Amino acid sequence: MLFASSVQNYKNQALELKLYEKHYWHLLLHMNGDESEIDDPNFFFAKDGAINPQAELLATLDAFFSDEIKDDNSSICKFPARYSWLKEKLHGDDFPTAECKEYNKILDRVDPKSTTLVFPAAHINSPASMFGHTFLRINSSYNSKLLSYAINYAADANPDKENGVIFAIKGLVGGYYGLYSLLPYYEKLKEYRDSEQRDIWEYDLNLTQEETMQMFRHIWELNGTHSYYYFFTENCSYNMLWLLEVARPSLELRKHFTYDVIPLETVHVVKDAGIVSNESYRPSKRTKLLKYEKLLDKKYQQLPLNLVASKITAESIERNETIALDQKRYILESAIEYLEYQYSRGKIKKEKYLDLFHAMTTERAKLGIAKPLEIQTPPNPIDGHRAVRAQVGVGSRDGDFITFLGVRPAYHDLEDSAYGFLRGTQIEFLNLLASTSTKETKVEEATIISIVSIAQRSLFFKNFSWRTKIGWDNNYLTDDPTFSLSVGAGFSWGNELGFVYVMADPIAYQDSKFHSGIGGSLGFKVDKYKKDANINVEVTQRVYDNGYDQILLKASTGIRTTQNSQIVLKYDYKDKVLANKKKDEQTFWLMVKYYF
Repeated sequence: MLFASSVQNYKNQALELKLYEKHYWHLLLHMNGDESEIDDPNFFFAKDGAINPQAELLATLDAFFSDEIKDDNSSICKFPARYSWLKEKLHGDDFPTAECKEYNKILDRVDPKSTTLVFPAAHINSPASMFGHTFLRINSSYNSKLLSYAINYAADANPDKENGVIFAIKGLVGGYYGLYSLLPYYEKLKEYRDSEQRDIWEYDLNLTQEETMQMFRHIWELNGTHSYYYFFTENCSYNMLWLLEVARPSLELRKHFTYDVIPLETVHVVKDAGIVSNESYRPSKRTKLLKYEKLLDKKYQQLPLNLVASKITAESIERNETIALDQKRYILESAIEYLEYQYSRGKIKKEKYLDLFHAMTTERAKLGIAKPLEIQTPPNPIDGHRAVRAQVGVGSRDGDFITFLGVRPAYHDLEDSAYGFLRGTQIEFLNLLASTSTKETKVEEATIISIVSIAQRSLFFKNFSWRTKIGWDNNYLTDDPTFSLSVGAGFSWGNELGFVYVMADPIAYQDSKFHSGIGGSLGFKVDKYKKDANINVEVTQRVYDNGYDQILLKASTGIRTTQNSQIVLKYDYKDKVLANKKKDEQTFWLMVKYYF
C-alpha cells in the first residue's frame, strides 16, 4: 500500500478525535441508531460497515490511501463527500488525489448553487400517489429553472404493469429496491405535471451554495446504491430529509417521524424548520385544460377534441370568420394542450402527434400574441391541516346523551376541511372513534383503510370515481360494530360551488355470519368556501342477501376555525333491525377536531 505511514497516522488521529462518533459521519453512512439504512453492501468498505461506523471510517481511509488507480473508479471519486469531510477534519494536506473526470463533468453540468424542495400534489385517480411526492431540485446559475437538475428517490417498480394488490403488498413490506436518480428537471415536470395531471409546488430553501455542494457530493456517493423501499416509512420523502440533513447537519428533520412519513408532512416539517425562503406554483395540464373549458364558449367546446381526433383541421379554425379572435386562440391553445396530454399518455402515435402539433401551432401563430393564460393560484398545501387528527364531541342518539372520542394517524377525509387538499379525495388509515352513553361504551368506527377518489367528469377528462373501505363500523343492520369490505364505483360532476356524485357499492360483511349486499349512493359536497366551511350530504339505499333493505343518510357541516382545528355539526339516520323488527336510529353530533 502506498502512503502506509501517512494512512496510519491519519487513522490514529481519527481515532483520537473519535470522528466515528461524529454526527456528520453518521449522516454520511445513513446511520439510524445502531445500523445504516443503506442496504447495499457496495456502499461500505468494511464488511461490518453498516453497523460499525468506526470500522467503516478506518476502512474508508485505507481505501483512499490504497494503491488503486486514481481514476473515476477510485474510492476518492466514488465518495467525494467522505473524502472532503475527512480531509477537512484531519487537515489532510498530503491526502492522495484522483482524476475524477466523470464526477467533474456532471458537477459542471449541474452547477449546484441552491436547493428547492418540490412537491407534486396528489394524483386524483392513483392510490399510490394520493399522498403526493417530494424531490429536490438543484438550481444552477442558469436563469431558467427548467435547465436545473432533479434529485429523486423512488421504488424500482412499474405499478402500471403490475397487479395492483401485489404492488401494494410489496411496497408495504419492502419488496422493492429504492433508487436515487439525477435527471433534468423538465423531465420530472413532464412526468408529474403533464402525464399525471399533478400541480407542482416549489419551495425554495435558504441553503447556501456550500451546503448545496455538500449535498451534491453525497448524492454522487448514493449513485447506483439501493435500499429497501417502504411506502409508509423509508420512502421518497424520508430520503429527501437525509439529503437536507447532510447539507445542513444542524437540521433534525427525521426525528419528527416514527411510524409513517407522509410527503406533505415532510414539507410542513421543512417549513417549520425555517428554511423555506420562497414558494411558487406550476399548474398541471389538467388545471390548464379545466381553465380553457371555462373560457371556451359552449358552442365551441367540442372543437378542440375534434382537432385532436383529426375530424377538422386547424386551418379551418383560423380561417373561420364567424369565430371571434379570442375564441380561435382558446380553441387552438386548448387543442395543443390536449394533444400533448394525449401523447404523454400514449394515446397518440408520435408521427401523428408531430403532424398535428405542427399544424396547430402554425395556425395559432397566425393569430398573434395574446396574454398568457391566467390561472388563479390554489390554496398552498402547507396551509392545509396536518395529518394526525384527534376529535372529541357530544351528541344525542334516540334521546340518549352520548360522548365521542377519536384519533386518526393519517390523513384526510371528505368531512375535513378541503383547504389545501385535492378536491374529492380521501385517504385514511387506522381511524378509531368510540362513544360512551348511559347505556354502553362501544366502538363507532375502526377503519383499517379508506380511500375515496371522487373525480369530476369534464370536457377533457372523463374521470371514473371510486372508493374502498376495510374495517368495522355501525352502518349495518345490527347495533354491534360490523366488519366489512366495500368497493364502490361511479361518476361525479361539479362546478365552482361543489360537486355531486353517484356510486354503486358492492359490500361483504360479517356479523354472526357472512353476508353480502349492494348499495347505491347519491351525494353532494359544497366546498366553494372551503377556507371557512364545507357541507357534505349522502343518502344510501342498500339491499342485503338476507332479504332486508336499509336506508342511510348522513349530513355534516364543517366550520374551519383555524388551520388545524374544525367544528363539525352532523346528523346520521340509519335503519336498524332488532328482534326481526325494523327501527330507525338518529344521531346528532357536535364534534371538535384538532390536527397536528
